[in-house]
Amino acid sequence: MAEVTYNEDNIRSLDWKEHIRIRPGMYIGKLGDGSTQDDGIYILLKEVVDNCIDEHVMGHGKEIIIQVVEGEVTIRDYGRGIPLGKVVDCVSKINTGGKYDSKAFKKAVGLNGVGTKAVNALSNYFKVQAIREGRSKVAEFSKGEIVHDHEITSIEAENGTLISFRPDESIFKNYRYRMEFMENQLWNYAYLNAGLKLRLNDKLFYSRKGLLDLVNRKTNPDNHRYPVIHLKDEDIELALTHGTQYGEQYYTFVNGQHTTQGGTHQNAFRESIVNTLRDFYNKKFESQDIRASIIGALSIRVQEPVFESQTKTRLGSTHIAPNGATIRTFINDFIKKHLDDFLRKNPTIAQALLKRILQSERERKEIAGIKKLANQRAKKANVHNKKLRDCRIHFTKTKDERHKNTTIFITEGDSASGSITKARDVQTQAVFSLRGKPKNTYALTKKVVYENEEFNLLQHALNIEDGIDELRYNRVVIATDADVDGMHIRLLLLTFFLQFFPDLVRQGHLYILETPLFRVRNKKKTYYCYSEDEKQKAIKKLRGNPEITRFKGLGEISPDEFGDFIGKDIRLESVVLQEETEIDKVLSYYMGKNTPARQKFIIQNLKVEKEAA
Repeated sequence: MAEVTYNEDNIRSLDWKEHIRIRPGMYIGKLGDGSTQDDGIYILLKEVVDNCIDEHVMGHGKEIIIQVVEGEVTIRDYGRGIPLGKVVDCVSKINTGGKYDSKAFKKAVGLNGVGTKAVNALSNYFKVQAIREGRSKVAEFSKGEIVHDHEITSIEAENGTLISFRPDESIFKNYRYRMEFMENQLWNYAYLNAGLKLRLNDKLFYSRKGLLDLVNRKTNPDNHRYPVIHLKDEDIELALTHGTQYGEQYYTFVNGQHTTQGGTHQNAFRESIVNTLRDFYNKKFESQDIRASIIGALSIRVQEPVFESQTKTRLGSTHIAPNGATIRTFINDFIKKHLDDFLRKNPTIAQALLKRILQSERERKEIAGIKKLANQRAKKANVHNKKLRDCRIHFTKTKDERHKNTTIFITEGDSASGSITKARDVQTQAVFSLRGKPKNTYALTKKVVYENEEFNLLQHALNIEDGIDELRYNRVVIATDADVDGMHIRLLLLTFFLQFFPDLVRQGHLYILETPLFRVRNKKKTYYCYSEDEKQKAIKKLRGNPEITRFKGLGEISPDEFGDFIGKDIRLESVVLQEETEIDKVLSYYMGKNTPARQKFIIQNLKVEKEAA
């Protein structure tokens, strides 16, 4: 083995922009192409908007305007504007910003002076303009390097800051912004800042009642078991009800940041609800009966929050509540006092809440016996050998590392699962093999999960029997053939997850694997095409008379080829619930009995196809 040198020449110092560009994941999480809601291009947007929100929270600016045109983003606020003499420093000098001064930004989202610097360093083009008292300062950058430092000029415009950027395509390959993800982001900003107007390409996002609006908009009020309880005080706000869905549904925020992975505040919220209701009804209910079908939203503001990652999706703070108490004590004291007072003043709601808890208790006891037998069957079947080809990371890494970096492919049939199993990265990718078509679970109770062997083994493989807190894989990928049978299996699996484990979808864990429909090749070059349009373009590139193969099933794709499709260039379609999506209505339309609306849709589209032909 050749000796590796290690001397002064091996030691180098990176400046701020080099470090961000070489290690972008340290600053914005994963990169991605915009196909999932936590991809880097949305974090860039968030970093800029967070600064605008912080200005609003401090009492400056009531409107934020966002334009996204062909991949370029422009964001304008009407706050105080960056001090003109510090404009360049604030976007290009690491650990520089106004948020270190708690007098200026007491409860800001970003506290490390990195946000806009990361946007600057990771953008092909970045422009900042600050406007203060009739004067303007503009600076333009490319990949963090200043290319035009403009002189301060006079201007007739309202105070504020304008930032434009275009993500660097050498880092965010083939990226595109998806409006549904951006709209979800902006709705959350609106709910947390009642009265603030946000506009995205002229669409208005506005809320008057904060978290009350959030719960009513993100869930179907017709399914609420009682009117939403809305409680608010300085630095804390919550909204609470129970629905008819399976699982627990939470939306939690810290200083305006959506903590999709929860954290200490969400744990305290769940615990405090249980303790308060036990005391109020003077009965020691099981915690799972109290929290079954719960819908809760919580927002708190604290000074200098500590998150468990740069992207701030999970709160780790324990001792920095506004009143000096622990986060747990702060939330518990608020809920114990205000929720107890509310229920005493609203006995009708208190009775409806009790009725929901008792119903959950009955349902749990009814399936207890079936559940016990099903668990015994799952253990006897030895799911981890018979149905699941697990990944090695589960046996060598910590829980957080396992969850963050793992993927499981759910496929049907021996040939398809065999191809994926041989091609996968055994360290991080697992395969679960279904046998035959799953059952249509729409409108069925959770008994079916335990009575059906395939579903029972699947939930055990994912470790979601008691909710998704212990989910074993970060990405759950449905991998079925691109034919009618494959599409049907995909719909049946989507129905299963939406019916019984909707949090898996809401928290962005469920995906569809896109696999190529065609292989177009000659002796020199091969193209894998995911659509008819891509096929035609490949034929033009190769000219002549290339060989064209139509893949009808995953089993027809060799393991060597499959390795390209589930590796670093994997194409995944995230399963996303839109802001206005009502799960029951969607499942009823697609998976219920033949409804007149669905019949009409099919007939109309058949006519369109006939005319087109």
